[in-house]
Amino acid sequence: MEFDRDILFYKMHGSGNDFVLIPFDQGLDINLKTMSKWAKTICTRKFSVGADGLIFLTKKGIKDPSASYKWHFYNSDGSRAEMCGNGSRCAARLAYELGLAPAHHIFETDAGSIKAEVLPEKNRVKVQLTPPTNYKPRIEIDIDGKDKYLAHYVNTGVPHAVLFFEDTKEIDINYLGRKIRFHETFKPEGTNVNFVQIREGNHLFIRTYERGVEGETYACGTGAAASAYIAKKIGYIKTNEIDITTSGGENLLISLDENDNIYLTGNAVFVFEGKLNLRELGL
Repeated sequence: MEFDRDILFYKMHGSGNDFVLIPFDQGLDINLKTMSKWAKTICTRKFSVGADGLIFLTKKGIKDPSASYKWHFYNSDGSRAEMCGNGSRCAARLAYELGLAPAHHIFETDAGSIKAEVLPEKNRVKVQLTPPTNYKPRIEIDIDGKDKYLAHYVNTGVPHAVLFFEDTKEIDINYLGRKIRFHETFKPEGTNVNFVQIREGNHLFIRTYERGVEGETYACGTGAAASAYIAKKIGYIKTNEIDITTSGGENLLISLDENDNIYLTGNAVFVFEGKLNLRELGL
């Protein structure tokens, strides 16, 4: 079938956190406002491709001379996000596969430049996230005057609250996550919320409520990084390499160094590629 206007896209996921990626330089005449509409339309499940986020890759407007490309990242609700750990791995692998960048490269995000290393023989990607900022441990959160929780906060490219529990299985993530995500403590930008269970050794199990998606996702790379960073800072974990299991069942590796640099390693999986029928999607 031939469409009036179709655009090549790729569907990928990192640990079950799924994305639609569009190489931006396809003669597209869209601006930042238009990108938001594209994200809401394309990420809607059942009526479109469906995804947690939409990523545009482009060589236009690069400010960092060492960067091979830059991205524009949007959540499924159309909001723009500064950074996404799982999305960064997918973007880096796609850029490598398309010849936009070598295996070791740098790309621009709103949070800063990201260093990536693609490991093609393993379908894995290692990224160095932006340095953590605004670390605030032991924040007491009051929920509707009924329940109180102890949260820890750090920005690992995007803001994250981290809460530790003995067992995360019975937690109503979408209820409690939303209460904390919009809590006055984290206004005006709000926060992602990670519910963390410490397992044997250097192993964390994480469930994440993501702002912009406004619900639980199978994984969040920057959330895994925030959780590992805080677990090490407050003494729950002693090692610099921390194994993460996400609610989607995938395994990630977080590596920390003495300078507070955070490295995230995990799969970046191609699901399919296709063409978007822009006319019927109203784009």
